[in-house]
Amino acid sequence: MNSNPPVNSDPAEIAKFSELAHRWWDPESEFRPLHQINPLRLAWIEGLVPLTGLKVLDVGCGGGILADSMARKGAEVTGIDLSTKALKVAQLHALEASTEGVSYREISAEGLAAEQPGTYDVVTCMEMLEHVPDPSSVVRACSTLVKPGGWVFFSTLNRNAQSFLFAIVGAEYMLNLLPKGTHEYAKMIRPSELASYCRDAELELLHTKGMEYNPLTKRYWLSANTRVNYLFATRRT
Repeated sequence: MNSNPPVNSDPAEIAKFSELAHRWWDPESEFRPLHQINPLRLAWIEGLVPLTGLKVLDVGCGGGILADSMARKGAEVTGIDLSTKALKVAQLHALEASTEGVSYREISAEGLAAEQPGTYDVVTCMEMLEHVPDPSSVVRACSTLVKPGGWVFFSTLNRNAQSFLFAIVGAEYMLNLLPKGTHEYAKMIRPSELASYCRDAELELLHTKGMEYNPLTKRYWLSANTRVNYLFATRRT
């Protein structure tokens, strides 16, 4: 009898991103929005926690866009994901770009939490929670993985009429910023829900930011508006 817990992942979601894996590092590909927002989220993280010398985990790292950039800030970074193809792309890019201090593993957040509790100074989980069946389980795992007093960062999509209009109808069907079917409305997470998951996982919410996009100027920026995309900075109590 197999006593291993079920993996908290959606095979269809993994397959969807695996099909595009070879395009992760093309800044004009379907992943262009990630390339454009990465400097914003990296600067926000660095403004709260200077990364040099810290042990960092990036949960749901995909092709390594954030993990690679955090390593270049001087952190010792581990990126984890369940997409074999995306991880191979991340590893290849690290070799080609000679990025030091970054490594990748194919393992779930829950699986790594069972192996390495209280190991990391910083845990990031960006644009990932809206793609798993049980986001609260990932939040708990992130809390387990970080050291007491350590930081955990999340970013995800709000669930309301405006986010449906902007993130799905606008971004996927009108502006073609993202592949059609990237996001499922029912899986989007209200800030109040994520805040509840954090409280239950002994993570104190300290800072919240929204992210906005102007389709005319094609510019992203951080703001106080959390109606569509938003970021949480939390600390383990």
